[in-house]
Amino acid sequence: MTKMRTVDRGLFLLTATVFLVLGGIAGAEAQEQGDPSAIIRVGSLYEPQNLDNTAGAGQGINEAFNGNVYEGLFQLEDSGEVVKKLVTDYTMSDDGLTYTFTLQPDVSFHSGDPLTSADVKYSIERVTSENSKSSRKNSLSTIAGIETPDDRTVVIRLSQRSISLPYNLSYVWIVNDEAKDLTSSEDGTGPYKLEAWRRGSSISLTPFENYWGEKPANGGVVFNYFTEATALNNALLTGAVDIITSVQSPDSLAQFKDNPSFVVTEGQSTTKEVLAYNDRVEPFNNVKVRKAIARAIDRQKLLSSIWGEYGTLIGSFVPPTDPWYVDLTNVDPYDPESAKQLLAEAGYPDGFSFTLETPNYDPHPIVAQFVQSELAKVGITVNINIITANEWYTKIYQAHDFQATLQEHVNHRDIVFYGNPDFYWGYNNPKVVELIASAETSGSEAEQVEKLTEANRIIAEDAASGWLYLYPQIVVSSALVSGYPVNGLNSQFFAYDIAKRAQ
Repeated sequence: MTKMRTVDRGLFLLTATVFLVLGGIAGAEAQEQGDPSAIIRVGSLYEPQNLDNTAGAGQGINEAFNGNVYEGLFQLEDSGEVVKKLVTDYTMSDDGLTYTFTLQPDVSFHSGDPLTSADVKYSIERVTSENSKSSRKNSLSTIAGIETPDDRTVVIRLSQRSISLPYNLSYVWIVNDEAKDLTSSEDGTGPYKLEAWRRGSSISLTPFENYWGEKPANGGVVFNYFTEATALNNALLTGAVDIITSVQSPDSLAQFKDNPSFVVTEGQSTTKEVLAYNDRVEPFNNVKVRKAIARAIDRQKLLSSIWGEYGTLIGSFVPPTDPWYVDLTNVDPYDPESAKQLLAEAGYPDGFSFTLETPNYDPHPIVAQFVQSELAKVGITVNINIITANEWYTKIYQAHDFQATLQEHVNHRDIVFYGNPDFYWGYNNPKVVELIASAETSGSEAEQVEKLTEANRIIAEDAASGWLYLYPQIVVSSALVSGYPVNGLNSQFFAYDIAKRAQ
């Protein structure tokens, strides 16, 4: 198949509560009276490392680009529903091994090239390639082959059933198969195209005139990046930004909650603060040690110290928004005396010491100090090593060169990582591996839920990691804007419905 070039290529609580009734009123007015030429200024703490989500770009790239610059065959909506995006329809064979997708017609990339099935094949293979750094790479490992019988038809053949294939394809951004250097440029099909990336400062998106779908409700979006929360909050207070994608501390909310110029909303989060052990190495290969650590940390006190009345405790990696959630907070409740007993049974009556690799951005350093203090009470010495995000990726995620680390995990339905012994934390329970693998080959969603619920319970009983708390998802905006997403699924932040009215 060939392409005709038409233009030159240019190089995170869980109830969706609205705290202020004013927000709904202002939102409705903004939608009705919004200026379609208004630029929406978004404040964030998560600047991408690069612009390619298969190259270790970090969660910031998902926030800025997912659904805005790039689109998938399917899209995970803010509600958690998976909907068709770049496909008009699809079919599955009786044996579940062949999916046939029909692409939307008349879709163009930002370069002007038409979307074809070859681009879809290329995009999926980018994610599944040996060099891909996508965390969802393993979820697509059942793809045995991709065929493109014509420009609008994609046939995916599987080595075994994959009931989550449409869901997993929502993580695959469709890019032009002729695009170059996607770490610093882009060529997607989304409602916005990249105008400029000023490293350390901002990413500017402008509406794509030839977008195949509904046009954005605004004249463009600028993601402004800050290195600490106080500066971010001040930017909203002074009108330098219109909205903060996620508030990192409840201490700042008082200045917004009772001010009619702002709207505070709390949505659903999938972001987990995780104390991840390297389960391959001593002493973390010992279940009793891991359970002892879980019981030695007063997680409610930790959550309250950071988030006050917000956030929630979780007893496993699975948040309440996942279909296989069960409340497992009582599996290893706070009990320091029990923790000491488990340490003695594990062969560490006098405790031990370890290094906790801690990312240098909030709230990890504070969490690390809390963990250090709590574990000292049961004889465990924690040495804190502060590292950058880039160091975390190369040292922890790639090289597995660590004993324990802190990290927030933002992905939706990510229990699958515990079914992969090669993942950075090295958890390897054959029963869990089998349950997660067989859940994916289920003949029904009910069977999938049953198996993953069982896997969830085992992971909790094994204390495979330390699940400290689930972040609240708190969005604060100017009362002049509306239409923004309030949930924190995968840190995505769809900007195209955001409207802004004049003061």
